[in-house]
Amino acid sequence: MEASLTARDRVGIQDFVLLDAYTSESAFLDNLRKRFHENLIYTYIGTLLVSVNPYKELDIYSKKQMDTYMGVNFFELPPHIYALADNVFRTMQSEFNNHFILISGESGAGKTEASKKILQFYAVSCPSTKLLNNVRDRLLLSNPVLEAFGNAKTLKNDNSSRFGKYMDIQFDHQGGAVGGHILSYLLEKSRVVHQNHGERNFHIFYQLVEGGEEDLLRWLGLERNCQHYSYLVQGGCAKVSSINDKSDWRMVQKALSVIEFNESDIEHLFGIIASVLHLGNIKFVADVRGYASLNNNQEMHWVSKLLGIPAQVLQQGLTHRKIEAKAEEVFSPFSVDHAVYARDALAKAIYGRTFNWLVNKINESLANKDSSRKTVIGLLDIYGFEVFNVNSFEQFCINYCNEKLQQLFIQLTLKSEQEEYEMEGIEWEPVPYFNNKIICDLVEEKHRGIISLLDEECLRPGEATDLTLLEKMEETIGGHPHFVTHKLADQKTRKTLERGDFRLLHYAGEVTYCVVGFLDKNNDLLYRNGKEVMRQSKNAIIKHCFPSTEPDSKRRPETVVTQFKSSLVGLTEILMSKEPWYVRCIKPNEAKQPGRFDDVLVRHQVKYLGLMEHLRVRRAGFAYRRKYDIFLQRYKPLCPDTWPNWKGTAAEGVRCLIKHLGYKPDEYKMGRSKIFIRHPRTLFATEDAFQVCKHKLATRIQAKYKGYRVKGDYQKQRDAATKIENCWRGIMARKEREKRAWAVKVIKKFIKGFITRNQPACNDNSEYLAYVRQNYLTRLRENLPKTVLEKDSWLTPPPIMKEVGDMFLTPAVYSRKSLVLKAQTSSMFKGKKENYPFSVCRPFVDTRIGKRYSVPVVKYDRNGFRPRLRQLIFTQEAAYLVEEAKIKQRIDYISLKGVSVSNLSDNFLILHVTCDDIKQKGDLVLQCDYLFEALTKLSVIANKQNYIKVVQGSVRFDIQPGREGFVDFKSGQESMVYRAKNGHLMVVSVKIIKGSC
Repeated sequence: MEASLTARDRVGIQDFVLLDAYTSESAFLDNLRKRFHENLIYTYIGTLLVSVNPYKELDIYSKKQMDTYMGVNFFELPPHIYALADNVFRTMQSEFNNHFILISGESGAGKTEASKKILQFYAVSCPSTKLLNNVRDRLLLSNPVLEAFGNAKTLKNDNSSRFGKYMDIQFDHQGGAVGGHILSYLLEKSRVVHQNHGERNFHIFYQLVEGGEEDLLRWLGLERNCQHYSYLVQGGCAKVSSINDKSDWRMVQKALSVIEFNESDIEHLFGIIASVLHLGNIKFVADVRGYASLNNNQEMHWVSKLLGIPAQVLQQGLTHRKIEAKAEEVFSPFSVDHAVYARDALAKAIYGRTFNWLVNKINESLANKDSSRKTVIGLLDIYGFEVFNVNSFEQFCINYCNEKLQQLFIQLTLKSEQEEYEMEGIEWEPVPYFNNKIICDLVEEKHRGIISLLDEECLRPGEATDLTLLEKMEETIGGHPHFVTHKLADQKTRKTLERGDFRLLHYAGEVTYCVVGFLDKNNDLLYRNGKEVMRQSKNAIIKHCFPSTEPDSKRRPETVVTQFKSSLVGLTEILMSKEPWYVRCIKPNEAKQPGRFDDVLVRHQVKYLGLMEHLRVRRAGFAYRRKYDIFLQRYKPLCPDTWPNWKGTAAEGVRCLIKHLGYKPDEYKMGRSKIFIRHPRTLFATEDAFQVCKHKLATRIQAKYKGYRVKGDYQKQRDAATKIENCWRGIMARKEREKRAWAVKVIKKFIKGFITRNQPACNDNSEYLAYVRQNYLTRLRENLPKTVLEKDSWLTPPPIMKEVGDMFLTPAVYSRKSLVLKAQTSSMFKGKKENYPFSVCRPFVDTRIGKRYSVPVVKYDRNGFRPRLRQLIFTQEAAYLVEEAKIKQRIDYISLKGVSVSNLSDNFLILHVTCDDIKQKGDLVLQCDYLFEALTKLSVIANKQNYIKVVQGSVRFDIQPGREGFVDFKSGQESMVYRAKNGHLMVVSVKIIKGSC
């Protein structure tokens, strides 16, 4: 990055943190504009990546570019999404913790493309095997499927995601992508039945009609003309020049086969999509009594055929509502308006539940079957802040989501900054920032927030309308500084508001919402007999989506906004448990034209993305920070004492360098591993001095070899080749000399050890004696006597092992069986677990009750991790956890999935058990002083040797079905066991220095 500072006047600065006028929005925009016009679409704010959509193809995403950014320091190369992806990946591997990348921005800013680029980078950069390639292909091809079913053309974007997506990519300890999991949020189901002018329904409908094979369309009862379907023509733009529905259809077909959808799944899936189109074409007319009756039996026939529901049952479900009065059921006929509402509600429910089924099916394909702990990188591609000419319930939910994410964003940014300062031993200065908690409370506060008021109005008896909701909000929150309506506004503001509008002052600015439709969209009710009709379907997917086991509660289901609020709470918990990274996407103009930069539009996005807020937090203390070795390596030519080679530590070298450069005390701080520079101008002056110095060095080198100028090109090439060849031969010769010197040293030491083998252990013979011990024990393992009575058949031990040899002749200490167990322990743990060498000299003790083996343990509760003293007993059929003769848990060996232990010196083991029922107890977290003995006995009794795994970093365990916990292992100065802030059980063990036992 530092190298680019010389061209800063022309192409801007790569990191906004280095802007001198960092509080100026104009300076920020000017830098962004300079880079955009030079096709430099990426810029950093620290580790946050700002991405501007170029609206054209750039040659910066090739395999060569990916290779360039792999394994490189984050700031070493120009900003790029590959740099961020690589840095996240390498940090995850080195620290063995979980991360997430939050990709946000306005519709059309390039969020989905950014997510794809990150996935493609991991697909290329991760280790490759046949199994891993299968997982990689499924991860990549899940995108076109979800885009087809969840994306649509809107006024702002031809491929707008109409749902939020969070994808976890799971990696093994070698960095291979071994699985994934997707969560979806707030699919815009209303789009199925209604689109604004200039917008389309979800892509899959048009792909099926335009790209489906003739035989398939005939079987589905469809015609190859979108104009014939009511649900596809409301926006008036079924055909879009930038979208090739036929090509996209072929991609979806390929993706479904790779993700392991069988023919039956695909047949039923597209049967459902076609049935929604036919459902939209069903028309109602009023009969003589004013009740709804069907006007098109042909469309009803196709819906009945495709869903496998009797036509009569389906017809009654669309034209009547079932009312339960005490012990009897009454069917009340619909009016035409009610029938249309019921039809549309059914279409939305069918599509919404099918989308959820599709996500779950993809998750099954991506599931990692290995229960051992995996590290995770999450990708959150979620709708950005939305402001349209008319903003409705969907925009309210989306903007509430952005408020919550902004709150989390500032909290995590401040937290990471503060943690870095504390880690480096630098005083933290509090940062003033806008806290949007006041807006979040306005929306979500219990009993008084907009969500509570909306739900109350939806659930209350009587004639509740959108306008009564508005009146209730005016009564309850009318005095709030961030809320205004036509009735509450002053004379000037009132002119900008309709009577059915309310306005919220979000952190990103004012948004006016039209209250019309809020109650209907929040209720999203499907009449009970609509569900009953669907349960009679013979379509396998519909049967799964409308299960007969679904409770038919007479209580009203949770409203849409309450469900969304709950899912946001869950998402926040997921994100809080991971390390954050950010990509902020910006749309440069509304016309999607390359090279055009609209200052007003970009300024608005900079504001609502919170970029200036983030920059203020990053610049609150120091603009620039670098590790000592990197800073010294670049700038050491500027000081005679550090050039060409510095002999001391990097920190001392940097101190010497900045003293020579004349840095003032208030311009920098020396941390534990980094130098912090307060002002960009200090860094700019240092970089400019470096460029001058580099030029002088280059001039001196040219002067030294100016004699070459008089020679011809051929002679110059020969001289250069000879010089390179001489240098290379010298390097290889020195390496060979070092190798031979090492071999001579080893041989000499071995001979000296042999000569002094009968003397007391000392530095001269220690390695030789270790070799003698190992050699003897290895031979002994292959030549053990059959019984302890065969005293003469033991191999004669060398003098150094005389004591051990005498011990072998004592039957009470070591039987043949004990030695076999010791050998088995060695095969399981030697070289894998840190404290194994210290167990070798400890004899196994048989504490038996009949044919059982018993050992004391400490059991840690699954909730809260409180320690409990227990006894662990192994029998021939099962293991028992016992407290004072009371059995607390039985683990049948057949249900034991595996056992996890760490590679460190702790004595913890985790028993993983099959747990299908929520009433069953989950996995066991135990601490055992006789760990090796207990695990060896278990492997013999239960025949589970291959089930015992030694893992690094963390272990995931199941608390109960659907709930998981984690045990994190690390080395420290002293042994500790405690519950960490992230809710994990932290086990700290003292690192063991290798030595003999």
